[in-house]
Amino acid sequence: MAEVRAQLNSLRHSPRKARLTVNLIRGKKVEDALTTLRFLAKRSAGPVEKLLKSAVANAKERRLDSNSLTIKEIRVDGGRILRRRRPASRGHAPPIRKRTSRISLVLTTNDKRETMDKKEKTAKKGISEKEVINSSS
Repeated sequence: MAEVRAQLNSLRHSPRKARLTVNLIRGKKVEDALTTLRFLAKRSAGPVEKLLKSAVANAKERRLDSNSLTIKEIRVDGGRILRRRRPASRGHAPPIRKRTSRISLVLTTNDKRETMDKKEKTAKKGISEKEVINSSS
């Protein structure tokens, strides 16, 4: 299976909030994910949609069919934390942590030729299921 990767670094949005958006599209086909993101009322939907389109462009560059792409893995990790101070009474300044996110995306193709499961492979070789079970134990 062919894989295509794309990454978004330093998104000025907290990882916790970005994960809400990402969890909605995990495992979907690219077309369905773009439709979901287009109508989602979350601030992080726009940058995630842009990242997904970038990954599709990377796939087209590698001459892969964009209709057969699905989201294999999408992950949101914490990025650099911007540390600020806010003045408060009596001369102290409590910290403010402005969080950023790093989003990693992996797309994969759904080639029927390449996604044969173990039973089909063993059937082609002429090995029975019992022999496979006995040999793996």
